[in-house]
Amino acid sequence: MFHNYKFKNLDVKLIIAVITLTIIGIFVIGSANEANQQKQILGMILGIFVMAGMALLDYDFLLHFHWVYYFLVLGLLASVLLFGEKSGGATRWIDVGIRFQPSELAKILLILFFAWFFMMHEEDINKPKTLAITIALSMLPLLLIEKEPDLSTTIVTMMIICVMIFVTGVSYKLVGAVLGVTVPGIVLLLFLVTREGQTILDEYQGLRILAWLKPDEYPASSYQQQNSIMAIGSGQLLGKGLGNQAFDSVKNGNYISEPHTDFIFAVAGEELGFVGSALIIILIFFITIEILMIAKNAKDIAGKLICIGMAALIGFQSFVNICVVTGLMPNTGLPLPFVSYGLTSLVTVYFGIGIVLNVGLQSKNNNGRLF
Repeated sequence: MFHNYKFKNLDVKLIIAVITLTIIGIFVIGSANEANQQKQILGMILGIFVMAGMALLDYDFLLHFHWVYYFLVLGLLASVLLFGEKSGGATRWIDVGIRFQPSELAKILLILFFAWFFMMHEEDINKPKTLAITIALSMLPLLLIEKEPDLSTTIVTMMIICVMIFVTGVSYKLVGAVLGVTVPGIVLLLFLVTREGQTILDEYQGLRILAWLKPDEYPASSYQQQNSIMAIGSGQLLGKGLGNQAFDSVKNGNYISEPHTDFIFAVAGEELGFVGSALIIILIFFITIEILMIAKNAKDIAGKLICIGMAALIGFQSFVNICVVTGLMPNTGLPLPFVSYGLTSLVTVYFGIGIVLNVGLQSKNNNGRLF
């Protein structure tokens, strides 16, 4: 369960990058919504303790409880639909003394579960039976998340699983076949959504895509993204400064709703400018690459898959968030890892980073034990 590790092998660069990015997020959150800054600081402190604890806990021991994680995910997601609190047209939170979003924890627990599952089926991953079981095991939590509704988290979770199965060794022919169906399917979906009276997507989902494709025709639905783009552009090179009171500030004029959560990057762009925005992107990129380097040196396929899953979570979720805020994708609600306000999101991603650090301590290069 616990071992005597050589702490000189601890990936200090990853820890510094994670904490630095979180601190930047805390400053930007304080500028966007000062009332939530103290909570985010407490979230970071709690996250650091969680990360430290998980870094010391042998991930092999954690994987013994694979089915516990899977059924815990199903139970938590089902409880959201049964007892959850509705906010902004979605039911994604439950109150357990604190407001808690199970889908954020579900992503980490599913990474652990599928790391074990794909490790056990590495040799027969391309057999129809294994693929069918994988699809069935994936669909249950994905459907529960989609029912909240939370399409964006559903897509991110699905992408994490897809990346993990690809790294395990799924056939390139199968990957090509899936892409051959998926890419034309997305194009067809975008075409059909623009048709009058479409019933493929929920009304609000279709409206978001239409507002993205034709912002001038749907100003009420596109104003959030358009104002976000305006805010980022107005920051120019060095920004207007944190906490500025400029009369022409998009943030100060309340033109972006909930700027401290999903659209935090817009506030960063306006107040920290191109330099600050680039720093955030560089740190996210560095964290993702550093996790992949740990994956490269992992002692076994399970450790490798845990790191791949976490890299996919941070990299893909950050990519989608920034694309939404800059108008490159339709509006969808996803936090920017380490930067957006949200205690569940922050603490759970620190939880995942802690496990990655343990994989690094036990890497085949480090052989991370004293004895």
